[in-house]
Parts: sequence; C-alpha cells; structure tokens
Amino acid sequence: MKLLMAIAFLAASAAPATAQHQHYRGQENRDIEALSPDEVKQYLAGAGMGYAKAAELNHFPGPMHVLELAEPLGLTAEQRAATERLMQSHKSEARALGAKLVAAEQAVEQLFRSGQVEGSDLETAVAAAARLQGAYRLSHLETHRQMRALLTDEQVKRYDALRGYHQHRKH
Repeated sequence: MKLLMAIAFLAASAAPATAQHQHYRGQENRDIEALSPDEVKQYLAGAGMGYAKAAELNHFPGPMHVLELAEPLGLTAEQRAATERLMQSHKSEARALGAKLVAAEQAVEQLFRSGQVEGSDLETAVAAAARLQGAYRLSHLETHRQMRALLTDEQVKRYDALRGYHQHRKH
C-alpha cells in the first residue's frame, strides 16, 4: 500500500513539471509559429488588438466605437462624416501595416526553418518586424488622437461613461 501511495505521489508531482516543459506544444504546426491564426487574421484586418489602450483609457476614443455610439453621443452629420473618413483611412493603413508585419514575422520564421541563421540576417529581420509593430501601434494611437479632436469634451465624457470607464484616476 505504501509503495502504491509513493508511486501515486511521484506521478502527481511529476505532472506539473512535464506540463511546464510543453508550453508551446501544438504551436509547432502553425504557418507562423510566433503568431496564432487569430492574430494573423486580426493583423490582416487591421484590428485594434489593444494597441490603443493607452489612448482609449485616457479619454481618446476610437472611431469604430464612436460610430457604434453615434446616437447616444449625439454626433452631428459633420462629425459622423469626419469619423467615417478617419475610420476608413485608418483601416486602410492598418491593414497594409498588418500585412507587412505578418510578412516580416514570416521572414523571421523562414530564417529558422532554413536552419541557416546568421546573426546579421536575424538582426535585420527582427528589427524590420519590430519597426512594423511600432508603426502598427502608432497608427492606432494616432487615430485615437485624431478622433479626440473631432469630439466635444462633453461627448468624450459621455463616451467614457457608455464604455464603462471611470472618470477618476488613481495617481
């Protein structure tokens, strides 16, 4: 009985150790192993993916949500048209950047798949992907900055309330 309990204890304590060594299990069959299929889809669609959270949570609304809330925000016809133009322009830019970013991640992936990874090639590929990541985020943040300029202070307060954001910040 003691031997059986000891075996059970050892098996139970080994399971977490095995699991922690299989963190990437199943991801080795992705087209781009560093990005999930959903992430690829979102980049190609120009999705926000939380890149503008610093703006969104600091009273700089995004155009997509402003359009969704156009009625309760009381957007004027001019504001709605300007917001739609901003949204279309941003989506076009974000999709183009997203496609370039996915391609840059594919290039990094390909270096490793080739088995021939030179340090200078790796540095170039990673720097290109990082620049695109920054450009993608900047595009989203800049769009929120521009959106803020199209709204009144009262509309921004209403937007924050409708989105469930608290007005008071901890400093």
